[in-house]
Amino acid sequence: MEAEPKEIVVRLIDEVMNGGDLDLIDQICSPEMAGPAKQWIGPFREAFPDVEMEIIELVAEGDKVAGRFRCSGTQLGEWRGQPATGRRFEGVDEVYFFRVVEGRIAEAWGLEDTANRVRQLGMEREGSGTSGD
Repeated sequence: MEAEPKEIVVRLIDEVMNGGDLDLIDQICSPEMAGPAKQWIGPFREAFPDVEMEIIELVAEGDKVAGRFRCSGTQLGEWRGQPATGRRFEGVDEVYFFRVVEGRIAEAWGLEDTANRVRQLGMEREGSGTSGD
């Protein structure tokens, strides 16, 4: 029996983002999505190995899932070309939309409050352009 779209997104957050099981990406993402997902999630988890994504709300309709998340983590590796700060960001808001086809994530699109994350990590620099992302 095929998993419901919301269940797939919960596994992505709980097991991949929070648990670090990057191998699971091949099982829960379509082949077209698996590569890009690994290219984004892998380096992010290296930079923030203690990342914690909290699911605030998930809404599903048909093959689509909309999610509101709150993200926290400590920067222990390079991120966006910046060396580790050792600082922690807390409660950064994120919203993502997923399309699940045949039990796998086939599309994902989202918005993150990167400016808040950058500010909390102390990465703002005058003229750097990073605070407006």
